[in-house]
Amino acid sequence: MAKRLIPLLNRVLIEKIVPPTKTSAGILLPEKTTKLNSGKVVAVGPGLRDREGNTVPVSLKEGDTVLLPEYGGTDVKLGEKEYLLFRDEDILGKLHE
Repeated sequence: MAKRLIPLLNRVLIEKIVPPTKTSAGILLPEKTTKLNSGKVVAVGPGLRDREGNTVPVSLKEGDTVLLPEYGGTDVKLGEKEYLLFRDEDILGKLHE
């Protein structure tokens, strides 16, 4: 049975993107080109509540590709996959292609 984690409050579940270390032709890529710390949003919480009790939604949605800080996040393992859990405000930015 597969487990699914639904984050609470303003938390975001990220699957880290591991860049390739070599090209399709077998050429090894230098470490600098594979250094971008990014991930894909797997699940988001509903958001925080303001003083009036209204929900302030998370600024990301499932499927977004994001730039992650070098340190931080909570490691989460579900089955064979490993994820990171971040607060919405800890995410550095959204990457567009």
